[in-house]
Amino acid sequence: MNQSERGFTLLELLIVIVIVGMLAAFVGPKYFSQIGKSKVQIARVQIEAFDKALQQYRIDTGHYPPASAGLVALYSQPANEPMWHGAYVKKGIPLDPWGSPYQYKIPGADGRDFELMSFGGDGKQGGEGENADILND
Repeated sequence: MNQSERGFTLLELLIVIVIVGMLAAFVGPKYFSQIGKSKVQIARVQIEAFDKALQQYRIDTGHYPPASAGLVALYSQPANEPMWHGAYVKKGIPLDPWGSPYQYKIPGADGRDFELMSFGGDGKQGGEGENADILND
């Protein structure tokens, strides 16, 4: 057998597998932590867009949508709302990046007119890091 027909030995293959495994162990956690940060940023941007749409709704109608109508009032005209000039969002209200609905409360906490919130990665109130609640300003 000449040199060009020679294959890899089992030891060479094991060394390559160990090196690839070490690289994956180093890069993998950094990659997945970036995904979590991206979801938080997406939720913040969506909440900001809903906030602006709610402000426009208030300008048109003189008040924010009632809690019973919720965020649906931004793309579907509520009954008995003749001053509605929407839709204020192009598509329906999406779920947050973790698959849960956004929360809309009127009046909001701390004297706010309204409150928009995502419960974060754990879907529960409270939490830290990626599980922290994301609120409108």
